[in-house]
Amino acid sequence: MEKPLFSPNQIFSLKRKTIEKRMENYYTETHDEKATIQILVALQVRDELGQEDFSFCMKGLVRRILMKSKTSRTLRRYYIYFKNYFSSKEWKVVSLRLFAVKTFVKEKIEKLVSQFIKEPLQGLVGS
Repeated sequence: MEKPLFSPNQIFSLKRKTIEKRMENYYTETHDEKATIQILVALQVRDELGQEDFSFCMKGLVRRILMKSKTSRTLRRYYIYFKNYFSSKEWKVVSLRLFAVKTFVKEKIEKLVSQFIKEPLQGLVGS
């Protein structure tokens, strides 16, 4: 079992420069999007709770991960926390990239249900 990059205590006590340097090195070596995004969400919590400025921490890395890496459940789960890192056009691209297949399938299923189940049953009710 691998040792985590940061302990919970370190996430809330290390300086921003140290965290950014370690995270950049970690991501470069491992390309572990899941752990990286989870740590970045924890840093957003630190930004809200603490006095140090952690706003837009590792903006370049976040943008690279959400726009270029393979989609995963973790990215889809946490992507909403990084909306301010993107312009509105870029945000639409990120959203479509992460949820394209789900949205397409959902729309097709709803269309089929309405065509083959709801409409025929409504015709029977009137007769």
